Amino acid sequence: QVQLVESGGGLVQAGGSLRLSCAASGSIFSINPMGWYRQAPGKQRELVADITSGGSTNYADSVKGRFTISRDNAKNTLYLQMNSLKPEGTAVYYCQALSGSSIRYIHWGQGTQVTVSS
Repeated sequence: QVQLVESGGGLVQAGGSLRLSCAASGSIFSINPMGWYRQAPGKQRELVADITSGGSTNYADSVKGRFTISRDNAKNTLYLQMNSLKPEGTAVYYCQALSGSSIRYIHWGQGTQVTVSS
């Protein structure tokens, strides 16, 4: 089993920055990839960015150039640096990890609220 705990959310003004962290524990040896998703009120959960164990990244078009995803494999921690935040970025941000090989398991954190005021 894999446990994911997010931190770093909060209230920020438009144009500001936040850094989210996601600490992974448990059966982490097979985790790949890891990613950040977000869900705004009344909307579906959407991918923000993900990263493989080798460092390959993928971003939603809406955050390209403003957000940076990274992972510290030694600390088993995933990060999301969010710059130039916009009010439409207000959402609950979730950490996700996939584990396993022949059978893949999806793991979610509890989420952290990010509120961007205009």
